[in-house]
Amino acid sequence: MTKPNILILMVDQLNGTLFPDGPADWLHAPNLKKLAARSTRFKNCYTASPLCAPGRAAFMSGQLPSATGVYDNAAEFCSSIPTYAHHLRRAGYHTCLSGKMHFVGPDQLHGFEERLTTDIYPADFGWTPDYRKPGERIDWWYHNMGSVTGAGVAETSNQMEYDDDVAYNATRKLYEYARAENARPWCLTASFTHPHDPYVARKKYWDLYADCAHLKPEVGPIPYDQQDNHSKRILDANDRGNFDISEDDIIRSRRAYFANISYLDDKIGEILQVLEDTRQEAIILFVSDHGDMLGERGLWFKMSFYDGSSRVPMMICAPQMEAGLQITPVSNIDVCPTLCDLAGVDMSEIMPWTTGQSLVPMGQGVERTEPVAMEYAAEASYAPLVSLRYGKWKYNRCALDPDQLFDMDADPHELTNLADHPDHQGTLTSLRAKADARWNLDAFDADVRTSQARRWIVYEALREGGYYPWDYQPLRKASEQYMRNHMDLNVLEESKRFPRGE
Repeated sequence: MTKPNILILMVDQLNGTLFPDGPADWLHAPNLKKLAARSTRFKNCYTASPLCAPGRAAFMSGQLPSATGVYDNAAEFCSSIPTYAHHLRRAGYHTCLSGKMHFVGPDQLHGFEERLTTDIYPADFGWTPDYRKPGERIDWWYHNMGSVTGAGVAETSNQMEYDDDVAYNATRKLYEYARAENARPWCLTASFTHPHDPYVARKKYWDLYADCAHLKPEVGPIPYDQQDNHSKRILDANDRGNFDISEDDIIRSRRAYFANISYLDDKIGEILQVLEDTRQEAIILFVSDHGDMLGERGLWFKMSFYDGSSRVPMMICAPQMEAGLQITPVSNIDVCPTLCDLAGVDMSEIMPWTTGQSLVPMGQGVERTEPVAMEYAAEASYAPLVSLRYGKWKYNRCALDPDQLFDMDADPHELTNLADHPDHQGTLTSLRAKADARWNLDAFDADVRTSQARRWIVYEALREGGYYPWDYQPLRKASEQYMRNHMDLNVLEESKRFPRGE
């Protein structure tokens, strides 16, 4: 049986509430809307952790941060943890990454046979939080509200330069796959950094949203003293006290964010067009690592279990799965077992240690009943936070804070905490028991603190004297490009042409 090719389109910090059933009608995203029409769409998909590195390590491995040890944006992703790239490569796939995956540590491949770009963020331990110093802001790398006050138009930026490169390399690779003479299946991951802040967009996309009716948050700023404890910590970490955020700042930030969704849509369209032009068939997965609060409640960026931050879009276009909308909560840690299931790759050797599960049955009409789990143990936390999304309920827990319980059907903006409501004590007790069965919060906290303390020592040691960074250096074999004297020109010209002889 021929194994299917797989194309993974990953984006960064894309709010899943904007994808209730594919892209919202008012978003200018024709390529994603076309893909959505062919895909199983997951309305209530959640990240494993609302931050880049932990969310991505979980997405690749099918395990929560408490299992991978990737607690924050500077925690090492251990080389011995299998990822979907390992599983597929072991089964004969060529696995390739173009773009971001925020690997920290000396292993910058994690199962990818080839990596076409460097990463956009550092690979060392320099962004390590420190639970020993609650409330400390590490100003040179912590988010601040400058992304909001600085929102607007630019024709190029650090992130645009990166994503232009990601798309270019991904399309080149698809041409290379089309011209390959072997029958090896491929899995190409094209991973973009947009629409992650800073909120800066090209004018052609900015102009699409001049009359957009969604430039103001549905839930306006909540006064600091009325915020929940974790939201206060996020606001403090984001240095809210030193920025005066105007309504115009909010409007410009959201407009640029929406514009960058349209920018991404063009980039994804370029990739999908090459796939079509080269007559290659592939399973296509579209997903984000986490969301962005976009000013709802006065919160920005991620780090929160509120849906703007924790809910992500996910769509899978595969022959084995029917196109249509799925409502039941799922997680992006389900990606790894789902891809293996679609490719006919056996994960049974490690499934007892894998939290994610295949979504293929859901794309065939089978209901899922297990709760979706999330964890957060990075900046703006002083102890780990955990969450369960179960049916219509979301239950959040932290040793430092009162419990939170939300009815997501009746209260989609999560404005009414029902944890103390007498009518919901049965639900609270049941979900608390499920959380107790899954997590030992004291042990989780101790593991995070141990990891942070070790990394601070290693980072400070390695910055003394000679410095040998882990940042990935893409290989460029210039002597194998274009025409060289060890090549036969006639063979070269024919082999590099697609289609051949037409």
